[in-house]
Amino acid sequence: MPSMFDAVVVGAGPNGLTAAVELARRGFAVALYEAADTVGGGARTEELTLPGFRHDPCSAVHPLGVGSPAFTAMPLARYGLEWLHSELPMAHPFPDGTAAVLSRSVGETAMSLGSDDAGTYRRLVAPFLGKWDTMATDFLRTQWDGFPRDPVTYARYGLLAAQPAALLARRFRGDKAKGMVAGLAAHAIAPMTGLATSGIGLIFALAAHAVGWPVPRGGSQAISDALAGYLQDLGGTIHTGVEVKRLDELPPARAYVFDTSPTALARIAGLGSAYRDYRYGPSVFKIDYALDGPVPWTAEAARRAGTVHVGPTYREIDGAMRAAVGGSDPSVPFLITAQPSLVDPARAPEGKHTYWAYGHVPNGWEGDATDVVERQIERFAPGFRDLVLARAVAGPPQLAAHNANYVGGDIGCGAFAGLQTLIRPKLGRVPYETAHPAVFLCSSATPPGPGVHGMSGHHAAKAVWRRLRAVRY
Repeated sequence: MPSMFDAVVVGAGPNGLTAAVELARRGFAVALYEAADTVGGGARTEELTLPGFRHDPCSAVHPLGVGSPAFTAMPLARYGLEWLHSELPMAHPFPDGTAAVLSRSVGETAMSLGSDDAGTYRRLVAPFLGKWDTMATDFLRTQWDGFPRDPVTYARYGLLAAQPAALLARRFRGDKAKGMVAGLAAHAIAPMTGLATSGIGLIFALAAHAVGWPVPRGGSQAISDALAGYLQDLGGTIHTGVEVKRLDELPPARAYVFDTSPTALARIAGLGSAYRDYRYGPSVFKIDYALDGPVPWTAEAARRAGTVHVGPTYREIDGAMRAAVGGSDPSVPFLITAQPSLVDPARAPEGKHTYWAYGHVPNGWEGDATDVVERQIERFAPGFRDLVLARAVAGPPQLAAHNANYVGGDIGCGAFAGLQTLIRPKLGRVPYETAHPAVFLCSSATPPGPGVHGMSGHHAAKAVWRRLRAVRY
């Protein structure tokens, strides 16, 4: 062990691992410390229900992971990462047994929305097709880091992305298109009138057409394990089962990089109230299921989709988001669900399946939404409850206990609301720097925000190595 590291990273989530890899690739001596017994943070896989059923407790489907500029620049396949694609990235079923679908094919997607809206959808996405590589780099960037690679496309996308999803939905006439737009935008966990919710919905749609919505073979742990394996081959060291409470508990280093919430960073690094104005958003109520068979969706398309959005109409989805943000108990939730064992049979014993669903609830909510979640699923998959062999339930307290970055159960590590949508964790020339010149933040509380894409870690590492080189020379 060197007498002084170039960088010590705290937190082995995807961003912490990516930051450590990026620094080690450039010849810096790096050590990583993780409080849990395994690396992964929000990208882990565990047997939560019954033996042989492998579940992802947090992130599970990764459109921004397979299309991440940071991940694609690394030889992660050499370390076991393999992406598996379902026949349809996403289905959005309706009570009459039909569904809107998000397909790799723009034409199939457009036609599922109905003749009134097919042309509108084609025109919406047409300017961005075939440009994913540059768009991903520009979208998953920090606005403080120079000019975009494709300024014209970036500006055109930005004019749409800045709009609330409520405005984008008005382009369409039918319930299918409006509902699908709302469901995609709801990944921001914000009302449809929220700033830039159109951007979230549109980038997920474009990702489906360009790179799909895949799952890693074996579970999300495969992403973390691949990053960890690559880091160790680069000479980095990993220490698990070590909870860091104070900066002076860590070995000497020229830089300390935190894949934590801003609150935890301030506490550990002694920064006092540096992030007192940072706001955390609503949470989710998640249920992982071991099933005796596939989910019996009424809509045929939902039986072929890796992800299924449950809660059909724009009004229902917006109401569910408003309830979560406003602090109300869920009554008719909008559910984001996934069925990874359809494409990865190794996730469950032969003939069995894994499935998960989450609905949105207020931050810190301590109620039990199991019944309302399952009633919502039964609307579109009658007989679902008869297939349940076991379930693992996690509300906000359990999510926060499982991952300290999820303050109050906020899986986005910060509210997607107001100026914080664009400026996080606070206004500054380099958002990864802190008041302490040797301390940096790399979690999803920094740009470009939530998702297992590693880009917050990538950009933070860039800020670190610039600082280290400036000091060295």
